[in-house]
Amino acid sequence: MSEPTPPKMPYWHVYTDAEGVSRQELFHLERFKFEGINPETAPQWNDKMDPAPSVVTFTVLPVGWVGEWHENPRPQWIAILSGRWFVETMDGHRVEMGPGELMMGEDQNTKARDGRKGHLSGTVGDEPCTMIVTGLQVEPTVNQPGRFK
Repeated sequence: MSEPTPPKMPYWHVYTDAEGVSRQELFHLERFKFEGINPETAPQWNDKMDPAPSVVTFTVLPVGWVGEWHENPRPQWIAILSGRWFVETMDGHRVEMGPGELMMGEDQNTKARDGRKGHLSGTVGDEPCTMIVTGLQVEPTVNQPGRFK
């Protein structure tokens, strides 16, 4: 029997480039290992992040909500549970995300340009957007797109 093929999980990385401009690109988590969470658990695919203190927030963005230009308060994983939202970065790239999609928000240290700093975000459609946000208490990186590959 051959070894199972590790999965890849897509995520959008909103990051700051070397010039202080926020950008976003699609990357994939790829460091999955087939193992149990503990010896008593059947094996499953796990991609463990480095340990870091974190804050988990459940968020409901109302219909029509717009978060004007701002930076993420800290590096944070955002998983969409229901509804849809968009994120537009300073480079003009706009991405819409829905249930099951994942984003790493790491656009700290951007430099204001043309009234833009960080990103613009808001709900899409006629239902609220619910998400779970896991804010990491770690130093943000600059110009390291896809650092969680």
